[in-house]
Amino acid sequence: MNGSKHQLGCTDRLSRRKFLAAATAATAIVSTSSTCRAVDANDRLKVAFIGTGGRGGSNLRTLAATESIDVVGLCDVDARFLDNAAEEFPAAQKFRDFRRLYDTIGNDVDAVVVSTPEHSHAYATMPALQLGKHVYCEKPLAYNIHETRRVTRAAADANVATQMGTQIHASKNYHRVVELIQSGAIGNVTEAHVWVSRAWGLQSEADSIKHKDIVFVQDRPTESMPAPEYLDWDLWLGPAPSRPFHHVYFPGPKWYRWWEFANGTMSDLGSHWNDLPYWALKLDAPRTVESFGSPPHPEIAPASMTAVYEYGPRGDLPAVNLTWYQGSHKPDLWKAGEIPKWGNGVLFVGTEGMLLSDYGKHVLLPENKFADFRPPKPFLPAPSSHHEQWLLACRGEGTTGSPFSYAGPLTEANHLGNVAYRVGEKITWDAEKMQCVGCPDADPMIRREPREGWSLG
Repeated sequence: MNGSKHQLGCTDRLSRRKFLAAATAATAIVSTSSTCRAVDANDRLKVAFIGTGGRGGSNLRTLAATESIDVVGLCDVDARFLDNAAEEFPAAQKFRDFRRLYDTIGNDVDAVVVSTPEHSHAYATMPALQLGKHVYCEKPLAYNIHETRRVTRAAADANVATQMGTQIHASKNYHRVVELIQSGAIGNVTEAHVWVSRAWGLQSEADSIKHKDIVFVQDRPTESMPAPEYLDWDLWLGPAPSRPFHHVYFPGPKWYRWWEFANGTMSDLGSHWNDLPYWALKLDAPRTVESFGSPPHPEIAPASMTAVYEYGPRGDLPAVNLTWYQGSHKPDLWKAGEIPKWGNGVLFVGTEGMLLSDYGKHVLLPENKFADFRPPKPFLPAPSSHHEQWLLACRGEGTTGSPFSYAGPLTEANHLGNVAYRVGEKITWDAEKMQCVGCPDADPMIRREPREGWSLG
């Protein structure tokens, strides 16, 4: 992907006056399409929110604070969050089941914000795209590769404004790192290393305490528990296979470690951290992926693991290896003290030096070599906030930083790291056929049939 086509942004809120001023004289240029169902600059956006607690509540508050939208629909399987949101937005219709939301007001909304658990992202998003509505969906874009590909294609067909909720993509720091890498500040990059310190998932009880995991569990519970009165557990399960309620799955993000509901740290934090090298190095589909860690568990994602991606040449860019480390795993350069021991980081290794970055800062290495370095002038579009990009794009003004055309392939690559880990062998990826070559054991991890009553259409 060409990074120069994707805007970045800061985190300032958008006032009604600023929003309407910026949106005037709008013509549709959204994602990769030249025409779009844009809302007129003088009209308020009618937005429905699917998921109103946690990230959903944050998205609701942030977008409603712009004073440029009307909240017309609220949906949550948790009555506590739904009732709280309804008190603040009494004019909005309430729903427990997002399928009923689409049946009832689907034709009357302009845009939808999806902030559900990972396993239902695609099922909450696809109806909006099929109705031609703009969509903001939290990361990762979908639960598996097949669902991700379906959503990506549906977004292209719908020709609407889309944004995946990787808010850090809009940071000034990421913006500048991309410019440095793409301008050749450290030469040709042949290695990239990404590490995150979070260690949640399958591990010993001692390590769980050490790493401040939010729940300790090493196997699927054999006993059931009554679901809280405020929770519709069957709707929470959605397309996932049925299983009895237990507190090790809920509340979120406990579900994040269970393969049937999510994909662990890789699909969560990988959406943020792998985003930077994916964008800066213009990555596409990996050729091969190999993962390392403790033996895979059939139910629970690992707390610590490593995944090595091989990418081929892209235009005039050389082949590159991207290595992901989570939990206790770290790059050799980090362990040897040859780079600063940041808790989380992205390291680019080039022919002329290295660049180390995290969310908020970056440094060129070795520092003495770059003491007199003169950075390039900014050449990417001026940054604007992640939510603001999407709102403006809904009105036909500019592009989003993480449209589904970009977020889809990034999400697929992250999922492949887990696929390689779970099958326990190096996989060769055929992106066109959506298959791991000669590895039929990977198929159930690439796609699954939803539970009866659920469909992507």
